[in-house]
Amino acid sequence: MTPSDRALGLDRTITRRDFVNGVGASLAATLVPAGVAGAAPAGGEPYPPRRTGLRGTHPGAFEVAHQLRDAKRWDLAGAADTGEEYDLVVVGGGLSGLAAAHFYQKALGGRARVLVLDNHDDFGGHAKRNEFEVGGRLLALNGGTLNVESPLRYNAPARTLLADIGVDLARYQRANVANSRLYASLGLAEGYFFDRETWGRDQLLRGAPADAGGGFPASFLAASPLGARARDDLRRLYDPRQPDYLAGLGSADKKLRLARMSYRDYLLEAARVDPSLLWFFAPMSQGWYCAGPDAVPALFAWNDGLPGFDGLGLEPTPAGVLADLPGGQHGRQRTAGGGGEIHFPDGNATIARLLVRALVPEAVPGRTMEDVGAAHVDYGRLDRPGQPVRVRLSSTAVHVAHVGPAERADAVAVHYVRDGRTERVTGRGCVLACWNMFIPYLVPELPAPQKEALAFNVKRPLVYTSVAVRHWRAFERLGLHTISTPGLYHAEIALAEAASLGGLRHPQSPAEPIVLHLWRTPCAPGQPIKEQHRLGRAELLATTFESFERSIRAQLQRVLGAGGFDAARDIAAITVNRWPHGYAYSYNSLYDPLEWVFTSSESRPNVVARQPFGLISIANADAAASPHTDAAILEGWRAATEALDRRSMPRLG
Repeated sequence: MTPSDRALGLDRTITRRDFVNGVGASLAATLVPAGVAGAAPAGGEPYPPRRTGLRGTHPGAFEVAHQLRDAKRWDLAGAADTGEEYDLVVVGGGLSGLAAAHFYQKALGGRARVLVLDNHDDFGGHAKRNEFEVGGRLLALNGGTLNVESPLRYNAPARTLLADIGVDLARYQRANVANSRLYASLGLAEGYFFDRETWGRDQLLRGAPADAGGGFPASFLAASPLGARARDDLRRLYDPRQPDYLAGLGSADKKLRLARMSYRDYLLEAARVDPSLLWFFAPMSQGWYCAGPDAVPALFAWNDGLPGFDGLGLEPTPAGVLADLPGGQHGRQRTAGGGGEIHFPDGNATIARLLVRALVPEAVPGRTMEDVGAAHVDYGRLDRPGQPVRVRLSSTAVHVAHVGPAERADAVAVHYVRDGRTERVTGRGCVLACWNMFIPYLVPELPAPQKEALAFNVKRPLVYTSVAVRHWRAFERLGLHTISTPGLYHAEIALAEAASLGGLRHPQSPAEPIVLHLWRTPCAPGQPIKEQHRLGRAELLATTFESFERSIRAQLQRVLGAGGFDAARDIAAITVNRWPHGYAYSYNSLYDPLEWVFTSSESRPNVVARQPFGLISIANADAAASPHTDAAILEGWRAATEALDRRSMPRLG
């Protein structure tokens, strides 16, 4: 280990839970002394939300699925038959699968027997919780799904589910009014870090478009390393009086042109801005679409409020038509106001925990939305004989087939691998709420056109990194709460959004520990968008935790060092949530037919893919071609409804 590595704290043991590649996470966690951030609770098995190192799609969660992809075959005849028979078997314990179990069980008055299988060691899918204890304080942050976005547009099943499990968004917002003003009350704002690799020198500047009514402050531009032309162009892009760069076309024709033009090409060829300004806008599109402005339609950029379009005189988009970009149509309400974004301390892991409480009350103590914030889930109670709903983790499905011909079968056999052992259960119905691109391998008997449609989905990779630090005085000294870092490994460094839920209280003083949120979307500019996603996925799976940690520590030291930050001293724990299969693929007008992007056309691959097959229904946000939480819930409701319909009606044929 080099002296520079030791200066960054790479010789410290607290973040070395998962060895180099995250292998042996369970064993490593048991070796960490109680009281250290990320440690297992005393006397128990490692607690999944507190496991650090590589999380998200963690080691042990994907290897069996990759073997199936690579044509490995299991001895199904020799599988251990558990003898378990269920009314419904759900493959996938994310929000869509848990929602399907909830709707099914609710419709049957709690009398059904339901099994939920998931390949991860924790429930929630992308709605993952990262939990830490630093200095005796409980901290949590989302390791994936971020927020309840535009709740006033939520579809009816999603609104019903939130009410069923006790989510009261208005009450939550009222309780967090002071938190919403916390960082501003401390004088903290947003800023940018100009990296020397791009600009010739490292420079941290306070300022963002919101600070100047939509444009960058004059003081920011004057102090920046931008050239004179770039400064002028950046001012122009945010000026509401800017020229019409598509003059001579009507609003509808302009929108058509924008739909077929990338935001990059619009900026360079239509607005004719200095190419150096793409540095600012790459992270803006990456955060939403997991791709840079070269692969994002200019129309999407306009709809999302990115600069450069004020002079075009475009007619407003009808309420609801593009409200859920990225993702097409999935039943959102066509209302003008969306209701903002509501972020629980651990993101939508709160919804997952409340769903599990509704399904397996003994596993999640408490009765209210507030007390789930600090609740300690009893994972040992998730999968006990005799209870109506069982949630079985670390169990990867490898084969799903009807018992007999699909058109006449009364049961579905589900084979899965747990602890290296293949087991078999049966169900009167089955919901596949797993990643849709995996289903063709899982269900060989599916019709070829449906397999092709399922394989169309190529999920978008991303990384959410949570870094627990012992205090945040460096941010206070720098006057910043969020720092955009285009050009560095992670595109942003931010203090956790100020939010509290019951006993899970957000720190109020910079002297207290907090969790930092960093994100990265691996891209391959210049490639078609699906190829960018595939290359990004390969990069994530090939990156060791040691490499992640070195990049994280070096970036934090480089950006925050001027505020007194010491990576070796101040970092308490690191959790890297890598999602090689992240956001659901949503249709893109640069590559896909326009009718797929802007209408609910029955020809869209996700519609073809999600059709029921015998006793098998298909859910997951992929089935909506949208990464939104309400899309996942809607698809869970639809799949559960299909299963209920088949249960209650006679079979034909």
